Amino acid sequence: MNPLAKAEIGKTGLQVTRLGLGTAPLGGLFEDVPEARALPIVKRALMLGINFLDTAPLYGHGKSETYLGKALARVPRSSYVLATKVGRLLVPADPSQLEKREFDHPFPFKPVFDFSYDAVMKSFEESLKRLNLDRIDLLHIHDPDSHYEQAIKGAYPALARLRREGVIRAIGAGMNQAEMPARFAREGDFDCFLLAGRYTLIDHTGLKELLPLCVQKGISIIIGGPYNSGVLASGAKPGAKFDYVDAPQEVLQKVSKAAEVCARHGVAMKAAALQFPLAHPAVVSVIPGARSVEELEENFRLADQPIPKEFWADLRKSGLIPDEAPTP
Repeated sequence: MNPLAKAEIGKTGLQVTRLGLGTAPLGGLFEDVPEARALPIVKRALMLGINFLDTAPLYGHGKSETYLGKALARVPRSSYVLATKVGRLLVPADPSQLEKREFDHPFPFKPVFDFSYDAVMKSFEESLKRLNLDRIDLLHIHDPDSHYEQAIKGAYPALARLRREGVIRAIGAGMNQAEMPARFAREGDFDCFLLAGRYTLIDHTGLKELLPLCVQKGISIIIGGPYNSGVLASGAKPGAKFDYVDAPQEVLQKVSKAAEVCARHGVAMKAAALQFPLAHPAVVSVIPGARSVEELEENFRLADQPIPKEFWADLRKSGLIPDEAPTP
């Protein structure tokens, strides 16, 4: 796969590279990434030709967006496509009172779920300030899992207004599930969805309904979490992450089986994980994160690594990917 080939987000005219950059790690996902290490990652991605950057207020409680704002300060605005999210307001908090969850050394704010119209508008304005921008290309409703009614009645109209006004070009929803985005696709006018971890080498949940529906409606899919939080990068070892927690035994067994197929064909499992979802016609881009310039460059090389057709046939024969899943 050519990581610098471009595809259009829905019918928006936004052209994104097939390989993008997810910036949850820059917010300290699992471990802190200091500013001195974070900014060069973004700059190197742009230097390589990657033009698609994804962030969110949640990532480090404003840290990821702030780092991106600094890294992009003197970069021509037309040279990149930027996505961020709404649905969590950042409320100032005592750093000593912050719970240690996914993000290490977050900024001193507590993220509070709020998908109301007014909260979305406020979140959008705060993101613009952190990013030091006057517009954002793509805005997602972020993780509205238990808040569908407020999201469709509050957040969605706010995003639709911002799109009409031209301060955003595309609207979507970013989730770790496939069922609610399918409902959004049926009930709203969405351009894309960010599907995290639900269409990967070992999880094909999105293939059942969401991806075919998106092909039918001309909605684009962006793949987040192509390594399923890390297990497809680290391999089946103790402490490997799946869905942000330690991988259960059945997942480790599936990854071990995939690793055996990879070994038979001399294919890096990370390369297969990056390239597999891009074969589906609904998918426009895959956005792995990186904690260092070296990880970023490795992802770039792996996305371009040739993989023989026999490998994909062997994966299918081994029962690791379903018959209806297209392969590169």
